[in-house]
Amino acid sequence: MGKKVAVVLAGCGVYDGSEIHESSAVLVHLSREGAQAEIYAPDVDQMHVVDHTKGQPTQEKRNVLVESARIARGNIKDLAKLDVKGLDALIIPGGFGVAKNLSTWATQGKNCIISKEVEDVLKAFHAAKKPIGLCCISPVLAAKIFPGCELTVGHDTECEKWPYAKTAETMKELGCKHVNKHVTEIHVDVKNKLVTTSAFMCNAPIHEIYDGIGKMVKEVVRLA
Repeated sequence: MGKKVAVVLAGCGVYDGSEIHESSAVLVHLSREGAQAEIYAPDVDQMHVVDHTKGQPTQEKRNVLVESARIARGNIKDLAKLDVKGLDALIIPGGFGVAKNLSTWATQGKNCIISKEVEDVLKAFHAAKKPIGLCCISPVLAAKIFPGCELTVGHDTECEKWPYAKTAETMKELGCKHVNKHVTEIHVDVKNKLVTTSAFMCNAPIHEIYDGIGKMVKEVVRLA
């Protein structure tokens, strides 16, 4: 039997939900590894809705679970129903939804609050010594919940290639060890069974982002 991996989404779209290319890459690579994805999202309203043609918020209201179902092709469950006992690993793709709908990182940075459901799920997998894969901005969830853990969000010096490098500095302020890695590389925190890669934190060609996520997924399945 293939491994069963929970994939937690945060909506649909880079600016207010899960990054679609990252989510798709996770699902493709899980399939390639012979693993079965079980997709979940919290049944809550999004922080706001962004018009992706303009990058500006609108007056619309949308639900995280309903929007995530677009990526899951309808095959999705409420995060409140996730039972760690029947699952082998957890993966959370990136996108601003992680910092807006799964936590308040977008507005509060290191002083953020993680959604209780999301925190409970992360702690449950961690306590069960089951691997957790995180990419792009989602490693900030682990940075907040597991002090002293080792993570990567790419590089810690801001430049055109690494426009979000200040995130690494904030994670260090939370007491984490940030490890600089290229977009096609991963970092494995062996003690905490955390596997991280930078994905769209890097201004890189999409195939490099896809390859980095592939290495993350492969390692998560191997550790499961």
